[in-house]
Amino acid sequence: MPKYIFVTGGVVSSVGKGTVAAAIGRILSVRGFKVGFVKIDPYVNVDAGTLNPFSHGEVYVTDDGGETDLDLGWYERFLDIKTSRMNNITTGQIYAEVIARERRGDYLGQCVQIVPHVTDEIKRRIRLASKDVDVLVVEIGGTVGDIEGQPFLEAVRQMRLEEGIENTLFAHVALVLTLKATGEFKTKSLQHSINALRGLGIQPDIIVARSDQPIDAEARRKIALFGTITDKAVFCSYDVDYVYKVPVILEEQGMGDFIVSRLGLPANRPDWSEWNNVVEMYEKARFPVRIAVCGKYTKLADSYVSVKEALQHAGVRLGSQVEIEWINTEDFEQNVRTVEELRKFDGILVPGGFGKRGTEGMIKCIQFARENDIPFLGICFGLQLSVVEFARNVCGLANANSTELNPSTPHPVIDLMPEQRRVKELGGTMRLGLQPVKILENTMAYRLYGTTEISQRHRHRYEVNSQYWETLQLHGLVFSGFSPDGERVEIIELPLNRFFFATQFHPEYLSRPNRPEPAYLGFVQAALERAKTIHPAQALA
Repeated sequence: MPKYIFVTGGVVSSVGKGTVAAAIGRILSVRGFKVGFVKIDPYVNVDAGTLNPFSHGEVYVTDDGGETDLDLGWYERFLDIKTSRMNNITTGQIYAEVIARERRGDYLGQCVQIVPHVTDEIKRRIRLASKDVDVLVVEIGGTVGDIEGQPFLEAVRQMRLEEGIENTLFAHVALVLTLKATGEFKTKSLQHSINALRGLGIQPDIIVARSDQPIDAEARRKIALFGTITDKAVFCSYDVDYVYKVPVILEEQGMGDFIVSRLGLPANRPDWSEWNNVVEMYEKARFPVRIAVCGKYTKLADSYVSVKEALQHAGVRLGSQVEIEWINTEDFEQNVRTVEELRKFDGILVPGGFGKRGTEGMIKCIQFARENDIPFLGICFGLQLSVVEFARNVCGLANANSTELNPSTPHPVIDLMPEQRRVKELGGTMRLGLQPVKILENTMAYRLYGTTEISQRHRHRYEVNSQYWETLQLHGLVFSGFSPDGERVEIIELPLNRFFFATQFHPEYLSRPNRPEPAYLGFVQAALERAKTIHPAQALA
């Protein structure tokens, strides 16, 4: 019988539930337990695919093509596992299934209600995800008190009754404020969130205080008293320099032993050796490398969280601290900034995206990187705009563009994939998930990956138009990766540049803190070499 850990959040959204949930998973996995995850998102969307990255953060794509919440990325990175679409549950999914059943007559004339029909479907999906794992960590998105989250909290309340108290554990993560004037920790808002949780019939077994610094004994005592738990069940997730230290600080506070004892799990000895190597790499990373991420969702760093982490994974492997500056490319279009500012960076990255806004600014960034031989990495949309830039400025194809951005362009070097022309709905209809990629020998791609075939996750509708392949290649653009049938360009590169590389897929989804993704590793390596050339004194320090 699997054990269930339900993680809830209080006071504010984005309090760090995903990090705590992933950390709990790591704490259990180093003890030899097989851990699975579910992220519950109470929004009515069926999945994250149609959500604006400004409001929700990046869309994380799984092997099976699920467009999911970004927290699944944290689960994968922390435990080096693969999740699937079934690991992300939304209100939209639940209601779509319940209504479909009602239309088929499955409920035999019953009045379909939140309880039991909606809650039963929630429980069914949670249990489906618990197959073949010892512990399932279920993170309930949003904040306790949100109206849309109530059916999910009711469902997990019922699961405690059905699965037994010995097989379920509730962990509540809530913000603790610090008064700057006095340095005093204020726990009142956390207390209110616990009361709201109790009002829904749930008593937390563990409380995790989320704060900017470790809470003191008095704050811990108050939280335990008003939370009706022992102070040994109060933990603190405080600000750290890098997120991969969170499992360590929670383990040091005794969380692992508490959870194992509370759930009646075998008291296996934890093996932190591999994880400690990761932490040590982060602590030893010194030499600074400056990377400009030039995109359209840069006002919210979570819009590109996998890109950020992949850059850091590569950096620490090379003993480098990657310093990222998020650049809104609309600034280059509106003359708020000039692309000449990019000269101070050691590398330029153009990430994925959709729509016209900011694209001419991205093209300027790509041109600057190419002409000034600054290491460049383009991801998905970044590849497509790299082809547009090359077609305009090297091939002489005036006003070349993508038909996504200009349907009447005279040179549609990027065009809608043929199978997408029949698609009418936007949600879940792109080329999604893990796809094989054939790599040509004697190319940068082959040197990076060391093989002629890889598998990578995709999320796109547009591709390099085959009618322009010959022209682009004759002018020096190298196509080094293709789909297995040879009909789709997957990787482009410029061999005469220090590092100019772009992929149609999203390599960042496969990057891990102990195993950086080769495209990102090659990019940061090139940027590091440039930085050491420009700043030799720092390299010797």
